[in-house]
Amino acid sequence: MSKTVYTQEHEWLRIEDNGQVTVGITDYAQDHLGDLVYVQLPEAGKEYAKGDEAAVIESVKTAGEILMPASGTVIEVNAALGDEPGKVNEDAMGDGWFFKFQPASLDEINALMDEAGYKTYIESLG
Repeated sequence: MSKTVYTQEHEWLRIEDNGQVTVGITDYAQDHLGDLVYVQLPEAGKEYAKGDEAAVIESVKTAGEILMPASGTVIEVNAALGDEPGKVNEDAMGDGWFFKFQPASLDEINALMDEAGYKTYIESLG
């Protein structure tokens, strides 16, 4: 059974039983960004350290980056977002995922917020 955790940068991470992690942005984030018009995904096979810029997103309101939430190697990207970045707006927690990676360790991921913690965090933002 998979487990989902969240970052303060409004990314979700779904840890699968095989240890791989899928990364996307939350409904809260996509709602505040507006319609996504461009997504630049990371390179499969590339190793990243926690905090490295892994992806770039542009919306009708702003541009931003998806930071690597934990150290690891990207193993797959959601290539469909290249042609259809709006998938993120339509299904941020499902088909709108950005990439999957194999973490170097689960320690950095286990330190992230669970769903209740994330809800409390976004409520504190006003």
